[in-house]
Amino acid sequence: MRIASRLEEVGFSDIVQIRNKVLELRGAGQSVHAFHGGEPFFETPQPIKDAATRALSDNLTRYAPSSGIPPLREAIVRKLERKNGMQVGVDDVLVTVGGAHALYAAFQTVLNPGDDMLLFSPYWTPIRDMVTLTQARPVIVPTATARRNGLTASLEHYSTPATRAIYYNTPQNPSGAVFTRAEAEEVAAFAKRRDLIVIADEAYEDLVYEGEHVSIGSLPGMPERTISAYTLSKTYAMTGWRVGYAVAQEPFTTALRKVVLYSTNGVSTPTQWAALQALATPESVLGARRDEYRVRRDNLVAGLNALGLECPLPAGAFYAFPMVGKIHKDSRRAAALLLEKAHVATIPGVVFGAQGEGHVRFSYSVSPEIIEAGLDALRKFLG
Repeated sequence: MRIASRLEEVGFSDIVQIRNKVLELRGAGQSVHAFHGGEPFFETPQPIKDAATRALSDNLTRYAPSSGIPPLREAIVRKLERKNGMQVGVDDVLVTVGGAHALYAAFQTVLNPGDDMLLFSPYWTPIRDMVTLTQARPVIVPTATARRNGLTASLEHYSTPATRAIYYNTPQNPSGAVFTRAEAEEVAAFAKRRDLIVIADEAYEDLVYEGEHVSIGSLPGMPERTISAYTLSKTYAMTGWRVGYAVAQEPFTTALRKVVLYSTNGVSTPTQWAALQALATPESVLGARRDEYRVRRDNLVAGLNALGLECPLPAGAFYAFPMVGKIHKDSRRAAALLLEKAHVATIPGVVFGAQGEGHVRFSYSVSPEIIEAGLDALRKFLG
């Protein structure tokens, strides 16, 4: 008996092990200052929950089109034009089971065994394994080095004759880095010159504090070579609802539809009606949430730096990525010490790629009280 060989190099994230350790400590009656998560601090807004309830009451529970209910796809088209500067049609939009499903479908659509994919690092942990699952090869491009030396030169350096695509994430998880418009244009120019496809991960599009969010698929010559992945998880606190969407042009849309059809056959129907309500959330509400994140960011980062854990101010997302060499040079060991000795739960930076070594990831998507208590625990631990 054996499993498919393509799964042999695909692993499970350390993050799951850390969550289990946190549950173990709490089960033993220990308090844990939890900075390891990746979920919004607020609950799903009531109007979104009410929309799901109405859908159930109205018996909107039968199969929906596998690409999504028309009203939701139409609302996504309007949102993309208004917020992302993207001119697309309803047929260019597919509703997916979260942003991760959109990315999975994109990789399956684009990559063949033996292809290379350029991947800015550090990166969200599952990305490397999603690429590996296609039997393509993830080729790491260190983000900090690329920004320092020039993105074009770095992409040229790491490209091979087998390079097929670029994974482009902004704002980035775990570092909170936000690519500028000039950098987006540089990546776009490289992709066009090398005839590459860009898979754009825009999960944190509404959480930019410094600069602006630029959708690379909106740039000239890019709509036809970009697959953009979005999620409602972060903006609307809908992580457990599992709803997102992919945006592309032909020939990719037909291929994406096939992957969605034969992987999930679409998103649950009541969830899609809730998603439609989410997209009607006023921008003023989203801006107020962003301001709350900014305050949390500033307090956590100032506290970390005061403790000698050097941490640049992240421009986006809701993570801080400090250096922890003064605790231990091995980020797994540093995270373990923080959890065991200070009861502060973080994620070791190395799980986000080799460029994350020497760092740990803190989420500031927690209450102000947790931030203050966590910093106090760190002060006691670090003496």
